[in-house]
Amino acid sequence: MLLVDDEEQMRQLLSLYLSQYSYIIDEAADGLEAIEKIQKNEYDLVILDVMMPVMDGWQALKKIREISDVPVIMLTAKGSTEDKVTGLSTGADDYLVKPFDEVELVARIQALLRRAKKIHDEEQILKYKGILIDLTSREVSYQGELINLTQTEFDLLHIFVKHKGRVFTRENLIEIIWGMDFFGEDRTIDSHIKNLREKLKKSGVQENIIQTVWGVGYKAP
Repeated sequence: MLLVDDEEQMRQLLSLYLSQYSYIIDEAADGLEAIEKIQKNEYDLVILDVMMPVMDGWQALKKIREISDVPVIMLTAKGSTEDKVTGLSTGADDYLVKPFDEVELVARIQALLRRAKKIHDEEQILKYKGILIDLTSREVSYQGELINLTQTEFDLLHIFVKHKGRVFTRENLIEIIWGMDFFGEDRTIDSHIKNLREKLKKSGVQENIIQTVWGVGYKAP
C-alpha cells in the first residue's frame, strides 16, 4: 500500500496505525514521488492526499490513471460536493475528508480490497457488443484496444454486462459494490457511470452500453 502525504507526521501516524492491521506501507512525500514509485512497484491500494507541493493530489491522480487502475482513496481537508465530484471524475475510488477517524479509513480500505479480491477470484471473460471484460486480469478492451478503467468503473461495467437487461437502482449498485462499507451519497454512482460512459465512447464504443431508466436506475440493454 502506498501512502502519499507531504506531512511527515501524518505519514508516520497512519503508517503506525495501519501496520497494526498487517498492511505493508510504502510512503511518498508528494505526487511526483508517488508516480515514480507506482511506475516501479505494484501496490494493492494508494492513499493520496490532495494538498501537496511539487505535484498535488489531483495532478497525481490523473497521472496514476494513465498507468494504473490501482484503487485510490483521496484525503483532503475540503469537503464540498464540488471537490468530491472532482475526485471521482478524475478517477478516485473513494474520498475521505480530514480530520477523519482512523477506524473509518481502515473500513474503506478493507471494502476496496474485498471488492478487488472478489472480482479477481472469478476467472472468466465476459463478451458484450464487442467489449471484452477479463475478470482475471481486470482488463477491458474494445476491438483489441485496452480501455483504462478505475476499479469502481470496472465493477460497474461487470455488473451491468453480467446481468444485462436487469435494471439496477443506485441503492442496488451501492449494496453490490460497497455493501455496508459505503459512507457517501447515492449520487456518487452517477459520477462513476458518467466517467464510464465517456471512456467507452472515447474508445470507439458507439452504442450506449449503460442506459438510464428514468426514475428507476440503470441497465445494460
